[in-house]
Amino acid sequence: MKLKLSNLLTLLVILFLSTSFPQNLQRKDVPEKYKWNLSEIYPSRQAWLADKDNISKMIDEIVKYKGHLAESPDQLLNALKTYFDASKSYSRLADYASRISDEDLRISENQELLQSASTLGTDFSEKTSFISPEILKMDPSKIETFFKDKPALQEYKMFIADIQRLREHTLSEAEENLLASFGLISDTPVNVYNIFNNAEQPVAKISLSTGEKVNLTSSAYTKYRSVSNREDRELIFRSFFNNYEKFKNTLGADLDGKIKTDFVYAKDRKYNSSMESSLSSFNVPVSVYENLVKQIHNSLPTLYRVLDLKKKLLGVDTLHYYDLYTSIAKKVDMKYSVDEGEKTILDALKPMGPDYIKNLKFAYDHRWVDLMPNEGKRSGAYESGASYDVHPYILTNWNGDYESVTTLAHESGHMMHSFYSNKNQTYPNSQYPIFVAEIASTTNETLLNNYMVKNAKNDDERLFLLGNYLDLLRNTIFRQTMFAEFEWEIHKVVEKGEPLTGEQMSNIYYNIVKTYYGNDQGKCIVDPYVAYEWEYIPHFFNYTYYVYQYATSLIYATAFAEKIVNEGQPAVDKYYNILKGGYSDYPLNLIKKAGIDPLSSEAFEITMKKMNKVMDQIEEIIAKKK
Repeated sequence: MKLKLSNLLTLLVILFLSTSFPQNLQRKDVPEKYKWNLSEIYPSRQAWLADKDNISKMIDEIVKYKGHLAESPDQLLNALKTYFDASKSYSRLADYASRISDEDLRISENQELLQSASTLGTDFSEKTSFISPEILKMDPSKIETFFKDKPALQEYKMFIADIQRLREHTLSEAEENLLASFGLISDTPVNVYNIFNNAEQPVAKISLSTGEKVNLTSSAYTKYRSVSNREDRELIFRSFFNNYEKFKNTLGADLDGKIKTDFVYAKDRKYNSSMESSLSSFNVPVSVYENLVKQIHNSLPTLYRVLDLKKKLLGVDTLHYYDLYTSIAKKVDMKYSVDEGEKTILDALKPMGPDYIKNLKFAYDHRWVDLMPNEGKRSGAYESGASYDVHPYILTNWNGDYESVTTLAHESGHMMHSFYSNKNQTYPNSQYPIFVAEIASTTNETLLNNYMVKNAKNDDERLFLLGNYLDLLRNTIFRQTMFAEFEWEIHKVVEKGEPLTGEQMSNIYYNIVKTYYGNDQGKCIVDPYVAYEWEYIPHFFNYTYYVYQYATSLIYATAFAEKIVNEGQPAVDKYYNILKGGYSDYPLNLIKKAGIDPLSSEAFEITMKKMNKVMDQIEEIIAKKK
C-alpha cells in the first residue's frame, strides 16, 4: 500500500517516538496527538491581541471605583465583579502566552506575547492595588451589613475575609510605603547567594576510580553522588562539602542577613516570629510546623529501620552519609510508549472512582497534555490551571522510562485538582494554595506505586519499585523536615537577639543531621564535612519557611492514599473536599473535611505504617532470593 510522503513521515515519527524520544526533534514533526491544543484558549494570535485590548479597558474600568468601595454594597459588589472578571480574562491571556512560549523558546514572536502579557500584568497590579487597603479599612460590622443587604457579595466572602484577617498586621499607609521601600535591598542576600552558588564559586576537581575527571559543580554532585564505587562516593561527598567549608563565614553572613530581614518585616508587622509571619499567608498556625517536627522525631525509629535495611542490602559494616543515595536494588529497564504509560496511570488510579478516570481519560484523549520533547521546548514538567473557562494543561518531556510515567501521574494529580476546583468553585475561590496542591499530585504517585508493585513482572522489578518509593519517602519526609528544623533553629537564634555565624550554623546543622540519622546510635556515620551541607541548599536563601510543605504534603497524601485503598468510596468522597475545594476555605480546614486532622498524629502514624510495610515487602523479596 502506498502512503503519501507526509503520512509516511508521520508514521516514522510515531515509531521513532515510541523508542528513543529525541530532544532534537522539530516541533512540526511531532504528531498532533502528542501536542496540547492551545486553540481552545485562543483560536489565533489576532484573537489574543483583541482580548488584550479588551482586558486593558476592563482594568481602566476598575480604577473608577477607587475611593468608593465602602460607600455602598452595590459599589463594592460591582468593583469586585469587575476586578475578578478582568483577573479571569488576564489569567487566560497570560496562560496562553506562557504555554505557546514554552513550545519553542527560540520563537521571538511568542516571547513578545509573553512580555506583552507581563507588561499588562504589571499595569493590572498597579492600578488595582487600592482594593485591599480600602477593604482593610472597612469596619467588620459594616462588611457584615453589606453581606446581609447584598447576598451576591457572598461569592467574595473568602477574598474579603482573607484581607480582613490581616488587619492587625497591616500598618498605616505611610508605614506601608516605608516598609515597601526596603524591598529594593531585601533581596540582596538571595541575589548574592544565587550569583555565588551558580556562577562564581570555585569548584573542586576530582578524579574517579574510572579515570574520569569531574568538576564538582552542584549538578555534577547530584549526578555522581550515587555512583556504585564506595571510595568514589566518599571522595565526592568529602570534596564537595569541604569546598563549601571554605566559604562558611561568607555564606553564613549572607544567610544571617536574610534571616534578620525576615525578622524585621515580621516584627514591624506585629508578628511574634518570622515563622508566624510566613505561615499566616494561608492561615496556617505555627502549631502545624511544631507538630511536624515533633511527630517526625517520634518517627525516627522508622528512619533507623530504613538505615539498617540499606546497610544490610549494601553489604557494608558501617553505613555512612555518603551511602544514602545509593540504590538498594539494581536498576530495571522499564520502557513505556505514551499509550502504555497513560493506560498504566488510568489503571493505577481506579481507586479514585469512575468519574475521576473518565475525566482524566478525556484529558489524555483530547490533547490537554504536551508530551514530546522537541528542539527549543522548555525542559521539565508542570501543570497550569490558569484558563478557568477552558481546562488545565500539562507540559512534560516524555522519554519512555518509568520516571516519565511517574511524572505524568504527578502532574495529572495537579491537573485533576485544577479541573475539579475550576468546575466546582467560582473563579474568586478556585485557585488553591501550595499547602494542598502537592497532596493531589503525590496521592497519585502513591496509588501508582501500589499498582506497579502489585503488577510487577518479577521480583527484581518489584524490588526496584519498592526501593525507589522508600527513598522518596525518606528524602521527602525526613530530609525535608530536617531542613525545616534547621531553618527554625537558626531563626530562633536571631529572634533571641543572639549573634549567628556560619560556624554556629554548621554546628547547629551537624547536630540535627546526627540526631536524624542516628550517628550516636551507630545507625549512620555522619562525617564532619556534612556540617556544611546547609550551604548547598538554595531554599534556605531563596525562601522563608517553605520546605516543611514538601514533608506535610507527602505525609497527608500517603495517609489519604491508604484511606482510599482501605476504605474505598467513602474515603474518596471525603477526599474530593480537597479536589473540589479550591480556595473556598483555608487549607487546614479542607484537609480536615477530607478526613484527617492536620494537628493530630493520625497522618504520621499511617505514613510510618506504610513505610514499614514497604520494608516488610523488601525483606520478603530478599529472603526469597536467598
